[in-house]
Amino acid sequence: MLNFSKIKIISIYLLFIIISFFTFLNFQKDDKNILNKKVNLGLDLQGGSYLLLEIDTNPLIEERIQSKVLPLKKLLKKNNINYNNFFVKKDNIIFEIEDNNIKKFEKLFFAKKDNLFNSFIQKYNGFELNLETENNIINIFFSKVGVININNSALNQSIEIVRRRIDDVGTKEPTILQRGDKRILVELPGLKDPERIKELLGKTAQLNFRLVSDEGSEFGFDNLKSEDGEDLVVSKRIIFSGENLIDAQPRLDNRTNQPIVSFTLDRLGGQRFGKSTLSNVGKRIAIVLDNKVISAPQIREPITGGNGTISGNFSFQEVTDLALLLRSGALPTPINIVEERTVGPDLGQDSIKSGTISLIIGFILVIIFMIIKYRIFGVIANVALISNLLMLVGVLTILEATLTLPGIAGIILTVGMAVDANVLIFERIKEELKTEKSIIHAFDIGYKKAKITVLDANITTLIAAAILFFFGSGPIKGFAVTLGIGIVTTLYSAYFIARHLTSWIILRDKSKEIKL
Repeated sequence: MLNFSKIKIISIYLLFIIISFFTFLNFQKDDKNILNKKVNLGLDLQGGSYLLLEIDTNPLIEERIQSKVLPLKKLLKKNNINYNNFFVKKDNIIFEIEDNNIKKFEKLFFAKKDNLFNSFIQKYNGFELNLETENNIINIFFSKVGVININNSALNQSIEIVRRRIDDVGTKEPTILQRGDKRILVELPGLKDPERIKELLGKTAQLNFRLVSDEGSEFGFDNLKSEDGEDLVVSKRIIFSGENLIDAQPRLDNRTNQPIVSFTLDRLGGQRFGKSTLSNVGKRIAIVLDNKVISAPQIREPITGGNGTISGNFSFQEVTDLALLLRSGALPTPINIVEERTVGPDLGQDSIKSGTISLIIGFILVIIFMIIKYRIFGVIANVALISNLLMLVGVLTILEATLTLPGIAGIILTVGMAVDANVLIFERIKEELKTEKSIIHAFDIGYKKAKITVLDANITTLIAAAILFFFGSGPIKGFAVTLGIGIVTTLYSAYFIARHLTSWIILRDKSKEIKL
């Protein structure tokens, strides 16, 4: 095991040099970092914002129950079931049916799943909806299973949209995690403008285009206010919504030099937009965002091709945020901020200082101990330890990982694991030297026999790190990442770098007495 070919030696140190190179990128300024790679600092090390968000699914449940009204009425009419006093109360559909229709109604709704009626019944039989009857009064509402499904779907969709919005802002390495069945944890390291993020996350961004009409609309109408306070009568009929948007980008209007949002529609949205503007030239069209008119321009000519602009009295920051919201999509439910914390950079610097001091002190004590205990081979072990740290930070840099305070603890633990590996090897070699075998043979056998013990110890720790990574969250994952990478670099430095240096010393003078 002590013999190394030239190719093997070159490969060992070439890999070490390449990985270590990335370590030194962290000491360069961002504008001089040629590869634009460095270890990102977590919330606890550089400060930033901590937000705990909660989705409000009540409006969504009410919207979903409202969507059941039309298919239900069609179903009742199709089966000649007369009803009276039909109304929707929050998340309940309530109506009254005649005595002679009760059995027919129950038979219809309690039919087997293989019936040929529409999806309304299918969903009822699939336990999405519950039904209660009392004195000919029918009450239909979502079951517990149905509510859970709506909550889960809304939460997953909200997490994805929150992630898109934060990514578009440019925040590095945010932490976005589910907490419970309705909450989302958001950690934003180094965030300089938390108010802007809160504003972006708080908007549902439900966009739709509707016609403005002074006399109302056959589809019904809403009385809405524009951004400048103008009262507008807006048709309930939606020409197209944010779901039809493919892209939205901020830019400057060539004619007015004012900031605007340029958008592109899908084929269906483009067709609807073109048809509507063609038949309504001269009228105003309301651009409604979260039930508020942000702009109501006049249709001067038909707009075909699926492209358009949103203009108004916007600043460039406002059109940038609006474009971001439209690109990321609408939140399915409103989001409320239930907890907010800001970690100052001073506290983060204190954490870095404390962690660095702990690492340096531990490192120095280990170096002193190894030199006293193992002399020249202690020096080799220390060289391997330094190379281990350089490679560990280098791999973290390549991955652009986020370093947290628990991550620093993982690095410190790695130092201990690295020392332990070398101690096991050297103690095994000492035992072999007592048998009066040749020095080369003793070192060769010592490395071979210690290999199994070292591998067992490190692999079990690696398994624990993997479990922490997959089932942990936030800081725990940071600890698991540094520990896992540290184990791999420990084995590399012990069985390649340290072993090669050891063989070089032994083979340099075979007759020289070696002391451990």
